[in-house]
Amino acid sequence: MESSKLFDNFLTWRQKRLSDKQFTLILAFAVGILAALAAYVLHSLIHIIQTLLSREVEGSSYNWLYLVLPVVGIWLTMLFVKYIVRHNISHGITRILYAISTNKSRLKAHNCWTSVVASAITIGFGGSVGAEAPIVLTGSSIASTLGQKFRMNNKTLMLLVGCGAAAAIAGIFKAPIAGLVFTIEVLMIDLTMASISPILIASVTATCFTYVLVGDDKLFTFNRLSAWEVGMVPSDMLLGVFCGLVSLYFIRTMTFCEDIFARLHNRYAKLFCGGIMLSVLIFLLPSLYGEGYKSIEILLSGTSEQEWNEVMSNSWFYGKGTMMMVLYLACVILAKSFATASTNGGGGCGGTFAPSLFVGAFSGFLFARLWNIYEIGMPYPETNAALLGMAGVMSGVMHAPLTGVFLIAELTAGYDMFLPLIITSVMAYLTILAFEPHSIYGMRLARQGKLITHHTDKSVLTLMTLDSVIDRDFIPVSKDMEMGKLVAAISRSHSPILPVLDGAGNLIGEVDTNKIRHLMFRTELYHHFKVNQLMSSPIATLRLADPMEDVMQAFESTAAEQLPVIDEDARLVGYINKAQLYSRYRKMVADLSTE
Repeated sequence: MESSKLFDNFLTWRQKRLSDKQFTLILAFAVGILAALAAYVLHSLIHIIQTLLSREVEGSSYNWLYLVLPVVGIWLTMLFVKYIVRHNISHGITRILYAISTNKSRLKAHNCWTSVVASAITIGFGGSVGAEAPIVLTGSSIASTLGQKFRMNNKTLMLLVGCGAAAAIAGIFKAPIAGLVFTIEVLMIDLTMASISPILIASVTATCFTYVLVGDDKLFTFNRLSAWEVGMVPSDMLLGVFCGLVSLYFIRTMTFCEDIFARLHNRYAKLFCGGIMLSVLIFLLPSLYGEGYKSIEILLSGTSEQEWNEVMSNSWFYGKGTMMMVLYLACVILAKSFATASTNGGGGCGGTFAPSLFVGAFSGFLFARLWNIYEIGMPYPETNAALLGMAGVMSGVMHAPLTGVFLIAELTAGYDMFLPLIITSVMAYLTILAFEPHSIYGMRLARQGKLITHHTDKSVLTLMTLDSVIDRDFIPVSKDMEMGKLVAAISRSHSPILPVLDGAGNLIGEVDTNKIRHLMFRTELYHHFKVNQLMSSPIATLRLADPMEDVMQAFESTAAEQLPVIDEDARLVGYINKAQLYSRYRKMVADLSTE
C-alpha cells in the first residue's frame, strides 16, 4: 500500500517536472540497458547448454545424438510453454506487429522473460532457429511494460515498443544503425523528429552496454579475399536476383510447412512430425544444427578450400571434392526452411532472423562457387559473395533492404563493401517484391487487414477498430408496431434511423424518419399504417469483422449517413455514423502525424 502511494507520488512529481518527451527519452535509455541485458542472458544460456552438450555431439563423422537432442529441446520447450507460460510465444516479431495494430502496443508482461527461456532451450539443444526474434519480442515487451507502468499514452507506447525492438537488434549485433532502420522498415514506426531520438538513444545505449558485457569482438570475422571492383557490378546484381528468388522460396516453404503444422491439433503429433523431420535433416546436414553461426563464420573467414570444407564436418559429403561441396551447399539452402519450420511447428521457440542470415551466406557462397567453376565472368571471391548473400536474403525475407545493408556492414565491419551490399540488397528486394508484397513477418497480418504501413491514412484505418465507433444507443421497433407507437419511438430516438428487429434481435429492415415525415404529423393515419408498410431494407450492412478500409469504402459507395453493424448471426449490434467516423479518423491522422 505504501509503495503504491510512493509510486503515485512519483508520477505526480514526474508530470510536474518532466514533459512526456523528456520522460520518453529516459525510458528509452532504460529500455536500451534492459534489452542488452536480456540479449546477454539469452546468449549466455544458449552457450552454457551447447557447451554442456558439445562434447557428445562433436568428434565423429556421424553422430546419433543429432537424432535425439533437437527433439529433446523441442519437447522441453513445449512443456515449458504448456505448463508454465500457458500462452503462445512463437513468431515474436509478428506478435509485436499484431500488438501495435490491434492491441494499442500492449504486450503481455511475461514476454519479458518467457521467450528468453524457451528459445534458449530450443536453440541450445540444436533447434534450427534464431534467437533474434525472441529477443526483439523481449525488448519490446520490456518497453511496453515500462510504458504501461508509467501510464504513457498509446502513441508513446508504440514508440517505446519500437525502442525495445531497436535496442534488441543493436544489442545482439552491436549494430545501432541497423536497430534504427529495422524498427522503421519492419515495425513501420515512422521516422519523425519525435521518434528518431528515443530510438537512437535505445540503440546506442544497448550497443554500448553490450560492449561492456562481452567486449569488442565482432560476431563474425570477414576475410575479404580481394577488393571490390566496378567490373563486379553485374555479378552483384545477378547475386541479388538469385537471393531474391531464394528469399521467395524460403518464405513460401516456411508458410507451407507452418500451415501443415497448424492443421495438427495434438501437441504430441506436432512434436513427433517436427522432431522427426528436424532430426533427419540435421543428421544428414549437420550445418542445420542450432543457429548455424559457426558455419557462417567458416564461409566468411576461410581462405582456402581446406578451411571451407570444414562446413561439411560430420557429414557424408566431407572430403569428397568440390562438386560435393556444391551439392552440400544447395541441399542446406533447400533444407533450412524445412528445418526452421519443423522446429517452431513441433513446439520449439525461435525466429527466422538467423536462418535468413544462414541461408544468405550459403546462397552467396554457392553462387560465387558456380560462377567461378564455369568462368562466367571475372573471378568472384566466395567470402565476399557470402557476405553479400547474407544482406540479400535478409533484405528479401524481411522486405528491409536498409536493414540488410547496415546490419551486415556493422556486423562484420565490412564497410568497404557498402556499395555492393546496396546493389545486392536492392536487387533482392526488387526481385521478391514482384512475387510477394509483404515480409515473412507481415504477410499473415496483411491478409487480415491488420498490418501497419508507412501510409499514414492506411495506418490509421488499421489502428481504428470498428467496435470503437459503433453507437449502441438505438431504439428498436417491431414490424407489427402501429404508426402511432412508431412516432412515439421516434420522439425518444436521437437518430433519424430506427432499426426493425424480429424476436431474435435480427435486423429485418429500417425506418428512415426523413422518408415518412409527410405522414408523421397526420394523427388520423396512426392506426392505418404499421411499421412493415413503412420500413425499407438497409442500403448496406457492416459486420464486426470488417476491416476499417472496407467500412470507409461502404460509406463512399453508398453515400449513406448511417450504416448498421451486425454480428455473425445477423443480430444488430449498433450503427456507425459517417460524420462521427470521419471526425475520429481525422483526429487520429492528426495525432499520428504530430512530431
